[in-house]
Amino acid sequence: MSFSQLGLADALVQGILATGYTAPTEIQAKAIPLAVQGNDIIGLANTGTGKTAAFVLPMLNLLSSTPTPTRHLIRALILTPTRELATQVESSVKNYGRFMKLSSATIYGGADMHKQVQQLRRGVDILIATPGRLLDHIQRRTVDLSHVQILVLDEADRMLDMGFVNDVKKIIAAMPRERQTLLFSATMSKNIESLAATVQRQPKVVEIGERRAVTTSVTQHFYAVSSEQKLALLFHILDTVEMDSVLVFSRTKHGADKLAHQLERHGITAVAIHANRTQAQRQRALAGFRKKHYKVLVATDIAARGLDIEGISHVINFDVPTFAEDYVHRIGRTGRASATGDALTLVSDEEFHYFRRICSYVGTRFELRRYPEFEYAARTIHRNSVAPALPKSVSRTSERAQGQASTAEKKLRRPSSHQSSFQTNAATVGMSTASSASHTYSNQDGAKQGHQASVEHHAKSEKKWWRNFLTNNEPYSKHERKKSS
Repeated sequence: MSFSQLGLADALVQGILATGYTAPTEIQAKAIPLAVQGNDIIGLANTGTGKTAAFVLPMLNLLSSTPTPTRHLIRALILTPTRELATQVESSVKNYGRFMKLSSATIYGGADMHKQVQQLRRGVDILIATPGRLLDHIQRRTVDLSHVQILVLDEADRMLDMGFVNDVKKIIAAMPRERQTLLFSATMSKNIESLAATVQRQPKVVEIGERRAVTTSVTQHFYAVSSEQKLALLFHILDTVEMDSVLVFSRTKHGADKLAHQLERHGITAVAIHANRTQAQRQRALAGFRKKHYKVLVATDIAARGLDIEGISHVINFDVPTFAEDYVHRIGRTGRASATGDALTLVSDEEFHYFRRICSYVGTRFELRRYPEFEYAARTIHRNSVAPALPKSVSRTSERAQGQASTAEKKLRRPSSHQSSFQTNAATVGMSTASSASHTYSNQDGAKQGHQASVEHHAKSEKKWWRNFLTNNEPYSKHERKKSS
């Protein structure tokens, strides 16, 4: 199928061909015809599948098919969660619409508000914005959304994760009800379903691939290492493996800065991007990474969401993501389009429960291994480190005990007429799971003591398991089967 068969305007098809694209991706081939017909769309697809063009092209087609006002009015609005994604979307709008007389602008936080106001006063047809800054303009009455014909929510799942749901609803309230709404996301949560129900009318759902699935073009590796040796292992990997462009993820902004500095001191060119950097700093960092001035780009989840950088050969999760959904988005930065890539995740004992969340979310039992030819320290577990979870077959009883005691403690905190019965039940659970003694606590302190004893027993079991695991050069899944047999 070619783009000319999707019902797009000739000038738009000409612009697409000028960018070098000749055939639509699967999400584009399915979503564009439905959107061109005027349907609201929910588009679900993994990163790197061409979602941006799937909404930019029908949006441009709609604007070209309707009468152009005598002055530029905002007729299309695209909301994105981050500044980087907003600038990338505007670049796509300009590239695809190069033969169309449409103007566009981006507004986001961290930029000069006065310049944005001047640009809006001159008039634009297409506005790409982040929710926070756009809401600021709405409250200052410097933007008019009363003529919007089409609304696009890009990376909707991330916008909600970042807490923009109320901002998005306020922005939508400033637009006409009679409009077309396109919602695109990599995942479909209950929050997304709830938002779609309030802002869309009988949307057509276009889903490519399995939900929570990771693209097959990315090879995934998980390596066990203590927190103290993570940096040494990262150096070892970068020094011994041939890597062109590497994207390293840190959980915090401070951690990203610190890691980039440590890489530079080690002789590896690196730069960091995160929310605390100015827009100019972030753009310089991305430009330098694209031009191969830096081998490593260290980023946080928020800053890297939606980045489309060609040629990223490896993604390294220096910190395991807290949320399994972020893992899917992280590794989606490599292996984009028809390319292949590798994703490496360094798992410490404190992060083992995050590793298990990823396995559960993706639906795959990944193998957790020692990194080959890396010299592990004799003492791999920090004295105070506690891994929050064990393989089920290693300590099912310990996990069940902790869960029961935790549930009982939550019940104790609830104001209820049956408080005394909760106390008695919780105390019994706490004592039986912690030490299996015959004595039963009769008050809240007793239940907490039982719960604490359960947690301490659980922690000791975890430490013992993790030490044993790191002394065996075999994958986690095989080790688990051996323990359960």
